[in-house]
Amino acid sequence: MVLITLLRHAPLALKYQNRYIGHTDISIDKSLTDISKLDIIKNRKYDYIYSSDLLRCTETLDLIGFDYVKDARLREIRFKEEFEGKSFAEVAELDSYNMKYLSSMKSWHKYIADESLDDFENRIKDFLENLPKDGDILICSHGGTIKMLHSIFEKKSYHNSLLKVNYIEPIDFIL
Repeated sequence: MVLITLLRHAPLALKYQNRYIGHTDISIDKSLTDISKLDIIKNRKYDYIYSSDLLRCTETLDLIGFDYVKDARLREIRFKEEFEGKSFAEVAELDSYNMKYLSSMKSWHKYIADESLDDFENRIKDFLENLPKDGDILICSHGGTIKMLHSIFEKKSYHNSLLKVNYIEPIDFIL
């Protein structure tokens, strides 16, 4: 049996918050990080710990003092270059923006992302298929990645705010 604990990375500097930050490698802002929120996982023994290879995730785990394996498959969705780093308000001001894109997640995703939903899902599934089939696993990743993991496991309720912990337990690895 496998228990997966999902942790969203620590906050970025205020100027980067509420923006589309996909593959841009930005450090966390330690002054905005309430380390006590990490006590729930600091005091637990994990058999395996994985992290997106981007700084915001690795620095979060470094704060805890965990050893981990970096994996690029755990990265956030890849946004189109024209949207990377922009806020929704800035995107809404672009000539290419049309409110119709908000009619569904698929249409919004197609507009804003450079990586298709299928490719993103397959990247995450590929990671999952290579996980150990037994043990207590911690994964530190990004909001979009955590949302996709919950979708794959058909979990409807979860927290996706910064430094939030979610559990997917127990799971059967038949994907």
